[in-house]
Amino acid sequence: MGNTYKITVGDVTKEYPEGTRIIDIAKEHQDENDLPIILSVYNNRLKELGQHLTEDGEIEFLTTHNKDARKAYRRSVILMLQKAIYDIYKDFAYDIHVIRSVDNGYVCHLVKRKSLEEREVLEVSESLVNQIEERMHELVKEDMPIEKVVMKTKEARHMFHDVHMSEKELLLKYRTSSNINIYKLGECYDYFYGFMAPSCGSLEHFKLTKFMEGIVLQFPDRVGGEIQEFKPSMKFCKQLQFVIDWSKTVGVGTVGALNEMIVKGGGRDVILINEAMLEKKIGDIARKIYENRSKKFIMIAGPSSSGKTTFSHKLSTQLRGLGLKPHPIPLDDYYVDRDKVPLDEFGEKDFECVEALDVEQFNKDMLALLNGEKVLLPTFNFKTGKREYNDRYMQLEDDDVLVIEGIHGLNDKLSHSLPKESKYKIYVSALTPLAIDEHNPLSTADCRLIRRIVRDSRTRGTSAEGTLAMWDSVRRGETKNIFKYQEEADFIINSALIYELSALKVYALPQLYAVDHTSPQYAEAIRLIKLLDYFLPLPSDDIPNTSIIREFIGGGVYRV
Repeated sequence: MGNTYKITVGDVTKEYPEGTRIIDIAKEHQDENDLPIILSVYNNRLKELGQHLTEDGEIEFLTTHNKDARKAYRRSVILMLQKAIYDIYKDFAYDIHVIRSVDNGYVCHLVKRKSLEEREVLEVSESLVNQIEERMHELVKEDMPIEKVVMKTKEARHMFHDVHMSEKELLLKYRTSSNINIYKLGECYDYFYGFMAPSCGSLEHFKLTKFMEGIVLQFPDRVGGEIQEFKPSMKFCKQLQFVIDWSKTVGVGTVGALNEMIVKGGGRDVILINEAMLEKKIGDIARKIYENRSKKFIMIAGPSSSGKTTFSHKLSTQLRGLGLKPHPIPLDDYYVDRDKVPLDEFGEKDFECVEALDVEQFNKDMLALLNGEKVLLPTFNFKTGKREYNDRYMQLEDDDVLVIEGIHGLNDKLSHSLPKESKYKIYVSALTPLAIDEHNPLSTADCRLIRRIVRDSRTRGTSAEGTLAMWDSVRRGETKNIFKYQEEADFIINSALIYELSALKVYALPQLYAVDHTSPQYAEAIRLIKLLDYFLPLPSDDIPNTSIIREFIGGGVYRV
């Protein structure tokens, strides 16, 4: 008689025979009124639904209400999109390239491979978009299975070479594992970073829209499964296009290309070129500020770990070089006393809402400075949780400018009394120019998270587990308080560096490996370890001490 396994789902415990798949149990618990189950957590490890039971334990089923299931959903829809493209053209020379996440979807380009080195981006028509979307919905109705195939890494490289996926072929060149998991949908094979849905039948919610020369593939939101209207920031898209074009110019657009550059001894050149480009951009901003002397308030905002603080120092250096006198004003100094911080919907103190700042006092002080008055400025004492005044007086002269850095810098509610012509707004983003390969964009949020894990460990004594535990809350705050104001910026600066994950890897891995397998953050730690495994390490010796990355790994000249 075969083994049986005792499995608990919620408050229900049952025994299942050996050979039972997780999806068989999921069917017992799928609520017709709920979103489809995409993934499972089996004894604190993420598992695909196609896997078999291996031991007694607990299983939790995940719909797209869960972030890991949402990621698996998106990857699976990308594979379905590839299958639809193949079904239309019947030629692997035509492919869809996922460029970057924008708003609530992925910007994609239709590409035709002309040779191993040359490819052409094709402009799509409305009729083609409709044809692709119609074929994808047919695949949903057919409920075509997404199969996992274990393949020798060497064989997979040859296969991707034959179907013109050169970026994926180059990525696998630096994989040390002898076997890898390949996913198959009909004639289409692909390699994805992360788990997948079991079949197309659970992928019915998506939308294709023509956008610029390509397509936007939209997904349901995290709450109700609805697809919201696509409202991209065009300033963001313009900066994104610059980043992509620049990465192509230097020949490092994917992780495989970066690894190839490092192996061939070009790591130092990548560092120096990237740093030089960023310095030029900051210099351009400083010149614009210098040429418009009515700008007295340089308002800097950006999401967590985007490098706002180092950027403000670098900008101040450039301004001093032009003869101006910049003075830093951290918005943190205008926090209300800790006992007056408003509560969020969970009953926790909401330190990231604009009401956590003394907006009226800030406006009173800044307006007085603009009018030439001498002002006593506050300093916030984070130990006592109170604002203090310690003889910190300031009075603006003709060449003085205030560099104001904080998450609400672009929100006019913060600076409502200041004349518009006196403000210059800068949004600091971290738009990584790299993609993992043709179909796997590299998440900007993941890059910032890894930056923060390294910095929190070094400067705050916070473990990776602690940083991961608070990250979802940080992300909610960014969506609520930061991202929606980026279109208000006079200038968007990209602080991401093409080489940074290769440099951060050495510092981040020990922190991530320290997360215990019993921790609720274990699955996320493993995911980030797998992400960093794609990158060859790059020593930090050649990184300038003025680099934004020094804010995270240490060794910088700025006090941050």
